Amino acid sequence: MNAYEVFASVYDELMDNIPYDDWCTYIIEVLRKYGVDEGLICELGCGTGEITERLADAGYDMIGIDNSYEMLEVANEKKLDTGHESILYLMQDMREFELFGTVNAIVCVCDSINYLTELADITHVFRLANNYLESKGIFICDFKTRHYFKDVVADSTIAEDRDDVSFIWDNYYDTETDINELALSLFLPEYPEYPESGIEPDDECPLYRKYQEFHYQRGLTLDDMRKCVADSGMELVAMYDAFTWQPATDSSERVYVVARETHQDNKHYE
Repeated sequence: MNAYEVFASVYDELMDNIPYDDWCTYIIEVLRKYGVDEGLICELGCGTGEITERLADAGYDMIGIDNSYEMLEVANEKKLDTGHESILYLMQDMREFELFGTVNAIVCVCDSINYLTELADITHVFRLANNYLESKGIFICDFKTRHYFKDVVADSTIAEDRDDVSFIWDNYYDTETDINELALSLFLPEYPEYPESGIEPDDECPLYRKYQEFHYQRGLTLDDMRKCVADSGMELVAMYDAFTWQPATDSSERVYVVARETHQDNKHYE
């Protein structure tokens, strides 16, 4: 099963511990610090639209891009409930994303960039961002570090039993490849009917079906990101220890990268 298929249906519920409001406040502070107070923003790896919605609340015009149909289904339903019908969601792989013109900023957060397990792919995303940004526009992305995967969550198991869903997260970090494998087991309730026996569905005692997804993320270093930005032709402006204005270090667990568009004579829009 591909990542973010069945998981999409319970993603928001299981991520209810994420302080999205605080995260988005920080993202907006970064945007404004580097001159993006308004205009069109594209979010790569937007998922169910939690950050996209909050940026729309802040007055930005939003495009959300994700490669999971199931996650975008949730995002599209959400925008109707919140009144943000103007948000445009596109199903695209961020390694090949296309826009119809330039945007003021591009953001890629919640460690979406870690899902690109080849540095060449990360470089290409920066190169595409450079192509679709307005002059001096900025690309903000975050990433979880090698230190985080290797020293914080490596070989750990997280399990939780909730009323309507249970899950097990098994982490394994390969130090040779810098790839973290996350095996996610979901247990979702079903309420079967047995018409031939006359037994009605039992809401008090459902059956549970197990689903399993595998997620692969690369642990990145500051040097990895410096190289990717440099090779893309963008200007590296800053790398912050997440949610602070302090310079990132090798002991940071999550890092925010700010890169600026550099002039290209051969920009093109598909």
